[in-house]
Amino acid sequence: MNGIIVIDKQKDFTSFDVVAIMRGILREKKVGHSGTLDPMATGVLPILVGTAAKAQSLLPDTAKEYIAEFRLGITTDTLDITGRVLSENKCSHTKEEINSILPRFRGEIMQIPPMYSAVQKNGVRLYDLARQGIEVEREARPVTINRLELISFDEEKQNGRLIISCSKGTYIRVICDDIGKALGCGCVMTELRRTRACGFNVENAITLDRLKEIKEQGRLEEYIMPVDSIFSDFALVRVSEKQAVRFCNGAPLALDRLKDLKDRIDGELIRVYSNGKFLGLGITDSQRNQLRIKKIF
Repeated sequence: MNGIIVIDKQKDFTSFDVVAIMRGILREKKVGHSGTLDPMATGVLPILVGTAAKAQSLLPDTAKEYIAEFRLGITTDTLDITGRVLSENKCSHTKEEINSILPRFRGEIMQIPPMYSAVQKNGVRLYDLARQGIEVEREARPVTINRLELISFDEEKQNGRLIISCSKGTYIRVICDDIGKALGCGCVMTELRRTRACGFNVENAITLDRLKEIKEQGRLEEYIMPVDSIFSDFALVRVSEKQAVRFCNGAPLALDRLKDLKDRIDGELIRVYSNGKFLGLGITDSQRNQLRIKKIF
């Protein structure tokens, strides 16, 4: 079994929990995932099955989209509602006040990873240090926030919802915390749902329970997307049978003999097909006039 199944992850499951369950359901050892989700988060988690697991290190860095709920007037050590409360303050902010500060968090910004994260410091995970009560200095990292909008806000309860489209590596908890700092009252993330990742929407996703039902009905193949669907934004080239054999045996192809690849960027990843079948990814080498193998699927 080879392909991609988009799971709608439920709360309190780690991404690795989902992979383990999928191995059991599919009876397949080669199972991976794309885009880790914290246990409290729900939503889109692409699962890579069989030969698709080879794609894990090659996934395009497409924007991810989230719906995040937050509450003003509280801070925790994890920056979300699951953590230990550090402070509580009464506040009475308005929707207009929140909207007035959101522009400063849009575009390319620098973000400091939270202590409760998988980022490593001198070979040690930050969350391991945090659990020991140790806080260390972290370097700010560049991230891109393409969209940040306030969907709703209850001025009486001081909680609301945001829609956020951002680059890989963005911490939504940190955005909520930064909003609280800007307002001077503190803020924690209370819910998080990922609605888009790796080009897949939540409408493409199914729950683990639903997947089990589908398998029992013998309809599993209907929900497995082909490996190349995850590379749909890449350019493609169609090669002859003779070229396909050469490519699959590890030999490069001459760029000037591939009419679909004129004026391509050097170092560009290209989808390679022969007779409608996806063979793998090649990478352009303009200096050598070659399309070299990146990965065979």
